[in-house]
Amino acid sequence: MAEHTSSSITIEAAPADVMGVIADFARYPDWTGEVKEAEVLATDGDGRAEQVRLVMDAGAIKDDQTLAYTWHSANEVSWTLVKSQMLRSLDGSYLLKPKGAGTEVTYQLTVDVKIPMLGMIKRKAEKVIIDRALAGLKKRVESAAKG
Repeated sequence: MAEHTSSSITIEAAPADVMGVIADFARYPDWTGEVKEAEVLATDGDGRAEQVRLVMDAGAIKDDQTLAYTWHSANEVSWTLVKSQMLRSLDGSYLLKPKGAGTEVTYQLTVDVKIPMLGMIKRKAEKVIIDRALAGLKKRVESAAKG
């Protein structure tokens, strides 16, 4: 099994507020940086996204990918790759835990690209993706809570 990369951040907001931003795919281009387009292709019985198409532009890597989402609880969501031009596989998750008045968010990611890449470089890229996503999520959630 491939090694995963994970990181955590504390956001000054309730878990429900954090998950609300995570689940609002249409707004991803507003705060993620790399996501240029997001389109929900299918939803479950509760109206949550089951399949989402994302058009990514991370500088050297541009991709059009479809991800399948599984909502495990009010505080956990995971996703896996359905199709992509650049990736062989992509598995990720957000796990939210109440922490004082805020929420500890743990983002876990495993990416396998179609082009050959050293494991060390791949893990560094995963870390950059995770850290940017967590920072963007924190900024988005906390600015929404203030505004």
